[in-house]
Amino acid sequence: MADTSIFLGKSEKREELFLQMANRHGLVTGATGTGKTVTLQIMAEGFSKAGVPVFAADVKGDLSGICMKGEPKDFLLERAKTIGFDDYGFEETPTIFWDLFGQQGHPIRATVAEMGPLMLSRLMGLSDAQEGALNIAFKIADKEGLALLDLKDLRALLKDLGDRGKEITTEYGNVNDTTIGAIQRRLVVIEEQGGDTFFGEPALDIKDLMRTTRDGRGYMNVLAADKLINSPQLYATFLLWLMSELFEQMPEVGDPDKPKMVFFFDEAHLLFADAPPGLLQKIEQTVKLIRSKGIGIYFVTQNPLDIPESVLAQMGNRVQHALRAYTPREQKAVATAASTFRPNPKFKTETAITELGKGEALVSVLDLKGVPTMVERTLIRPPSSRMGPITPEERGKLIKNSPVYGQYEEAVDRESAYEKLTQKAKERTAQQEEDTAAKTAAKAERAAPKGKELATDRFVKNVAGSVGRQLGTTVARSIGNALVRGILGGLTRR
Repeated sequence: MADTSIFLGKSEKREELFLQMANRHGLVTGATGTGKTVTLQIMAEGFSKAGVPVFAADVKGDLSGICMKGEPKDFLLERAKTIGFDDYGFEETPTIFWDLFGQQGHPIRATVAEMGPLMLSRLMGLSDAQEGALNIAFKIADKEGLALLDLKDLRALLKDLGDRGKEITTEYGNVNDTTIGAIQRRLVVIEEQGGDTFFGEPALDIKDLMRTTRDGRGYMNVLAADKLINSPQLYATFLLWLMSELFEQMPEVGDPDKPKMVFFFDEAHLLFADAPPGLLQKIEQTVKLIRSKGIGIYFVTQNPLDIPESVLAQMGNRVQHALRAYTPREQKAVATAASTFRPNPKFKTETAITELGKGEALVSVLDLKGVPTMVERTLIRPPSSRMGPITPEERGKLIKNSPVYGQYEEAVDRESAYEKLTQKAKERTAQQEEDTAAKTAAKAERAAPKGKELATDRFVKNVAGSVGRQLGTTVARSIGNALVRGILGGLTRR
């Protein structure tokens, strides 16, 4: 059944994940050091071999070895012999490395517009009022044809909104300077976490995650997340955005013979931590509906309690590694994990979870009718690729030989909201200066005749007074007055 299933390991029988049911999602859980990464690795190898592209976040850095052929170590050969894995061999998996920071793989970028106000609000931890202001900003950008590509575009748009406060309030509601300032400060935090590198162009083309090799194997897309995990909000928001993009772009296919693509989300609890109700509802809806697009989502986390019940109910294929039950919360987690499996009368599931050794797991998958199989205590098969990380030199060589090398390395900064709003601000400033100069000139012009008339009157009065004093009579003064006015009038007409 090599073409229709992935061999996971052996209990009393072969435990296989059926490709036809692989888009029904899955869950890999267990305490640190119990073998979750190796389980992820062998599942990814199986999907790739079946021609299914895979995406996985490499949080600890040890998943990168999947791109190299494994070595015949004694404990691997012994495990293969124990489970009757007679055709066990070693081979590499075709791999493309990605990195939001562009250091350990090809840069991944998304535009601010693609991310949208809902995701950005979650990323920045905005309040309801601030999220409302951000929604108004996006609406105005769409209405006025302002492309939001990177953070400086969004910053320029928010500044423009602040300058146009009264105008915007009439149509969209109040957007005060305090709210705008708070969002701007959050943008600075996101920028320091690496958001300035992530937001921009060229944006990731989802099709580049769905490549296959010439011999029909699916590419393994490994996201370097060892540094990214230090910015948990950026990590979680990126994964949610990626899942949403796939949902929006992929056509409906129903239940194909094998998935179109499979995603492994390590440290899955970060996706749901502190998520507002609106975003949590979007996650639940996407997980529920994305399987009809042929996309399988596999969450990898330590504790099944990390996943909301509504999402957990969508996980049809499950691999449970050992959990410890020392604290009340751990005991609850064990009980929750046990309750999600179809019981096996041969052992008590809750007890078995705490007794599992490294490389051992409880496995239950969907059969070809979509019904969960009875849980089985299973020895997980050894991987065919290398266990552990690759060297920086090996990584660098693979990146340069990648089929997408050169497509994303150089950032592009085309005309967008920042340039248009900067030009608009310059024109507005120039117009204001021109208007101010015109008002000053008009005021001076209005003031000039009055000043001239007063000066003339003073001159006439002085001359007339002088003549009058010379002639010594009122009549003479009147004559002098008229005489001087006549002279000045003649000079003015000339």
